[in-house]
Amino acid sequence: MAETIGFIGLGIMGLPMAINLIGAGHRLVVHARRAESMAPLVQAGAKACDSPAAVAWQSTVIFTMVADTPDVEQVMLGERGVIDGIQAGSIAVDMSTISPSATRHVSARLSERGAEMLDAPVSGGDIGAINGTLSIMVGGNETAFERVLPLFEVLGRNIVHVGPSGAGQVCKACNQIVVAQTIAAVGEALLLAEASGVDGAKVRESLLGGFAGSRILEVHGQRMLDANYAPGFKASLHQKDMRIVQEAAQELGIALPGASQVAQYLNALVGQGFGELDSASVYRMQRQLNGRSD
Repeated sequence: MAETIGFIGLGIMGLPMAINLIGAGHRLVVHARRAESMAPLVQAGAKACDSPAAVAWQSTVIFTMVADTPDVEQVMLGERGVIDGIQAGSIAVDMSTISPSATRHVSARLSERGAEMLDAPVSGGDIGAINGTLSIMVGGNETAFERVLPLFEVLGRNIVHVGPSGAGQVCKACNQIVVAQTIAAVGEALLLAEASGVDGAKVRESLLGGFAGSRILEVHGQRMLDANYAPGFKASLHQKDMRIVQEAAQELGIALPGASQVAQYLNALVGQGFGELDSASVYRMQRQLNGRSD
C-alpha cells in the first residue's frame, strides 16, 4: 500500500506537483498558509492540516516547496514546524531553492530527531511541474534518496543524486548561473545584431543550427525578439537565486564576476518594478543601458 506523503507549500510549483502525487495513487496530507490553496487537493482526496507539524506527524515523507531560505527555516524549524512533528525514520524533502549552508543546518537539526533530509531543488518551471518532467538535483543520504526515488519519478524525468547534504542546492545555484549568463549572452547577441542593422530573427535562426544553439536561445531569444515577458520564471525569483549564488561565493571566498553582472541586471529589473516579468526581461535592462527601448 502506498505510504502517506506530506506536502507543504502549494503555490505555482507545489500545487501541480502534489496533484501528480495524488494521481499516482499516494495518500496526501497537505498544508499551505492560505486555506484556498489547499482546496483543489482536498477535492482530489488530500487531507488538509493546520500546521507543518501536523503534516509531519502523519507522514513518512514530507515534501516542502516554498519561496526562500527564511520560509524553509520557518516551515522546518519554526513554531509548529516539521521538526515538532517528524518521526524517527521519516524523510523531509525540500524542493525549494535555498542556501546550501542553511540546508545543512536544517538537515543537522532534523537528524537530531532521527529523521533524514534531502535537498532536491528543481528546474523546469511550472510547465515541468504540471507535466511531471522536472529536472531534480538531489543532495543528502543515498539510502534516503533511493527510498524517495519512486516519488521523484512521479515529479520529474532527469533525477540525479549529486552528493551529500547541500549538494543539490549547490547544483541548482550552478544551474542558475548558467541560465542567467546565457540569457544575458543571448541578449547581447541580439543587441549587436540590431545595432548593426541585421535581422535578429535571422541571427537567432542561424545560431540555433550551430554550436551556440541552446534552449535559452530558442525560447528566450524569441521572447526577446517579441518583447514578450509573460512570466515562466519570474525575475524576482531569479534575483533571489542569484543572491544565493553570491552568498555562497562569499562564504567560499571565490569570485564569480559574470554571475554578479547578471545579478545587477536582475536587481535593476526588480527595483524598477518589473520583478513579475520573466527573467528573459534582462534584455530590457541591456537595451536601456544602450539607450534603446522595447
